[in-house]
Amino acid sequence: MTAPPEVGDPPIEADDVTVIAESVQQPERFAILYDRYFAEIYRYLSVRLGRDAADDLAAETFLTAFRKRDTFNPVRGAVRPWLYGIAIHQVARHNRALSRMLAAFRRAPVAEATDAGPEDRVLTRVDAAGVRRPLAVALAGLSAGDRDVLLLVAVAGMSYDEVATSLNIAYGTVASRLNRARRKVRIVLGDVNPTIGDSHG
Repeated sequence: MTAPPEVGDPPIEADDVTVIAESVQQPERFAILYDRYFAEIYRYLSVRLGRDAADDLAAETFLTAFRKRDTFNPVRGAVRPWLYGIAIHQVARHNRALSRMLAAFRRAPVAEATDAGPEDRVLTRVDAAGVRRPLAVALAGLSAGDRDVLLLVAVAGMSYDEVATSLNIAYGTVASRLNRARRKVRIVLGDVNPTIGDSHG
């Protein structure tokens, strides 16, 4: 039997599943999940699409999660990878435009005029953000599925199980996609490991 908390002990925080269940009837409870995970979801989206896009998409991720909170099923996984799954869907909405932009950027020279057309201004902005770096080129060359797995491991620090839950794919698929992505990125980066850590648990 668990002993009751001592007087003066810090309050026990409710776990994520409890919070999301309570938020169905008490919507204000959802703010707890926002406070816990907004910063890391924002960071992930910022790496994927830049800060400007992350501002909108991080907010949209949590708005979508709030609207769908009554459909969350704890049997399928934890709340954190569920939120990342929603964020990934937000990224997917931008993939086509991102691919077109990167393709145009690789072909075009660096824009010099600050009062050029909209496309040139986009290219200048992307150049200022460092997308010409070899890593950006390497990531752009990956398939969407391989890139998602690589960045969830490298940026979000997810385990293979969490990545599988977020993307709704098998554990073995996570491993094969990650190995393939690492191999391709290493070729571009000169055998530098493209991930921060490696979580299997």
